[in-house]
Amino acid sequence: MKKHLQYYLSSALNSYAVLFFSKNKILGALLFVVSMFEFNAGLTGLIGVMASLVLVTALNFNKEDIKTGLYTFNSLLLGIGFGTFFSFNFTFWLWLSAACLLCVVLSVNLLSLLGKYSLPTISIPFIITFWLVLIAANGYQGMGLVQKSSSLLFELNTGAPTNFAKLCGFFDNLKIPAYALLFFRSVSAVLFQNSVLAGLLISIGVFIHSRIGFSLLLVGFITACLVNHLTGTYPDGVSNYYLGANFMMVSCAIGGFFLIPSWRSYAWAVAVIPFAFLVLNGLSRLLAIYDLPVFSMPFCLITIGLLYFFMLRKNPGKLQLTIFQNYSPETNLYQFLNGQERLKDFQYFHLSLPFMGAWTVSQGYQGEITHKNDWQHALDFVLEDMDGKSYDLPGIKPEDYYCFNKPVLAAGDGIVQEVISHIDDNIIGQVNLEQNWGNTIVIKHAEHLYSKVSHLKKNSIKVSAGDKVKQDDIIGLCGNSGRSPEPHLHFQVQATPYIGSKTLAYPFAYYASGNNTVLKSFAIPTKGETIQKAEINAYLKHAFYFQPGYINVVTDDQANKETWEVFTDVFGFTYFYCRENQAIAYFVNNSNVFYFTRFYGDRKSILFLFYQAAYKINYSTHRVSDCYAVDSENFRPSLWLQDLLAPFIIFTKNTYSNYIKPDNDGLTIHVETKKQVFKHQTRISNAEIYLDSKGIIGMDFIYKNRTLKVKWETGLV
Repeated sequence: MKKHLQYYLSSALNSYAVLFFSKNKILGALLFVVSMFEFNAGLTGLIGVMASLVLVTALNFNKEDIKTGLYTFNSLLLGIGFGTFFSFNFTFWLWLSAACLLCVVLSVNLLSLLGKYSLPTISIPFIITFWLVLIAANGYQGMGLVQKSSSLLFELNTGAPTNFAKLCGFFDNLKIPAYALLFFRSVSAVLFQNSVLAGLLISIGVFIHSRIGFSLLLVGFITACLVNHLTGTYPDGVSNYYLGANFMMVSCAIGGFFLIPSWRSYAWAVAVIPFAFLVLNGLSRLLAIYDLPVFSMPFCLITIGLLYFFMLRKNPGKLQLTIFQNYSPETNLYQFLNGQERLKDFQYFHLSLPFMGAWTVSQGYQGEITHKNDWQHALDFVLEDMDGKSYDLPGIKPEDYYCFNKPVLAAGDGIVQEVISHIDDNIIGQVNLEQNWGNTIVIKHAEHLYSKVSHLKKNSIKVSAGDKVKQDDIIGLCGNSGRSPEPHLHFQVQATPYIGSKTLAYPFAYYASGNNTVLKSFAIPTKGETIQKAEINAYLKHAFYFQPGYINVVTDDQANKETWEVFTDVFGFTYFYCRENQAIAYFVNNSNVFYFTRFYGDRKSILFLFYQAAYKINYSTHRVSDCYAVDSENFRPSLWLQDLLAPFIIFTKNTYSNYIKPDNDGLTIHVETKKQVFKHQTRISNAEIYLDSKGIIGMDFIYKNRTLKVKWETGLV
């Protein structure tokens, strides 16, 4: 019973909060309270939400989708609209029930239809449903519906001057600038109200939820008022409903919700306002023919139209759409910035070094000799000795060069596309300009992604066109064919399968640089850099190579116990799930590293401490330096200034570092986290993770001047 109540409460609050692009329960509760300022409208709005929730739940729609509020927030608007436009009678409840059913059907269908194109429905189901109700009510003897005196009621009820009415009147007549009063009235208009107090409370809730969102409401309001002042479109001033439900909401949607907040998205939040004037005024004239209000249809059409417009770009550039929606502009931004640095595993096909041992880059991108113009993104590799020489004396024949006759490896899984293997190796100092690339192999790894190795030894190639190869398969030997005055290995990535294709800038996934001192990930080596494959520590890889079905139990010295199990979601992403508190921590583990990507749930749990301590682990035991995404989901006023400035400048970050030392029969991972504001750093916590041949055996967490010891056991249910 308790779970059912929690489900309906959470879903209902999300139905309110999503009106302002949020899933914040506090904002949802505040919007519910404010909706009750107009009691009849607030009551019918609540009835619409709950009736729709019961309907979609009874019909077995996905509960996780239902809990977001996306199936039901249009029914909330519909209920508020009914209570605002019509008086209560028997037919009121009959047609409200029918309209709610239609609204739910439209919501589900449009979510599915537009969802195929990654587009939102916003409030289109409410608008279409209520237009149909108004058209029907204007004929057929009104279908028994009794309309209130004005076509749009934004005034509070004026009857007996109750204490609440006096309070609202006090705020409506505050001695503050008229534009400030208009701003709050405009915010309240989203709930079909015209109340400064309602708008003030909503504004406070929106600000606590999102500083970026609130700033964009201001941007939309100021820009719309300025445009109206310059053009004189509305001589008596812009309607507070037009301001709130269209201009301010479209600015908020485009500037910070559906686009990653940046100065570019803010520029679009300003630029879209004149566009919104044009659409709103044109639609208003058309709809006036049928005596229909425009509602928020301009906002819906502009938002959906612009999003689809942005999606059609060949290259998104720096104006980025929000791919994974966190329902918080700050979280969207911080996760995006953090992911740009950390989540390259999902952005690139993994290419590894095409050789064994430590090789040196003799010519890098945009090289001085041959890597120019369309072929500028290429690398040449040689083997060098301690003195930096690439050959053994006398160096007059190919065999004198250290890299000659050494194995060349496939950089990634794929299918061999082209092979040339018959070209003679050159005499040292001479080049073959007619057969420029020499003996060559081209491998297809994915659509529009090919790797090419050239200047291979004659008749050394071990594959043929059409062969399937795995990463690190030996495919040939380094030689001196083609335009190669001395033995070296040429490597490039290209978008087409042809020998001589233009090159692409593309990183190697993981490699060790500088005599195995630094592990680099998704980077492009530079001239003079010596690189090699990272050596993997078997203890580390075994300890952190968690697979679906893995179960462990952790117990701290306060007798708190948590059971964690590893699952894979429908998108193929892997995560820990805590049975006791339902916390979830997503992670990646590949052949080189383990790292966490996202945490949801109780931040007082042991799983969250482990998420912070094992944020990134290199299997090669190299030191790690990393940054957490800024956590904007808790109530943290100390971050509010950063939130406001985040689209333009980041000056706060939490850093993570670790190093690994052998310890008795295992390893100890020493972890330190710090908070950095500009260049000033303060320590947040320390941790130690203990490993032996069986895996993780325990952890110590040092934070807030206390130490928490945790025991780790596996194979327990």
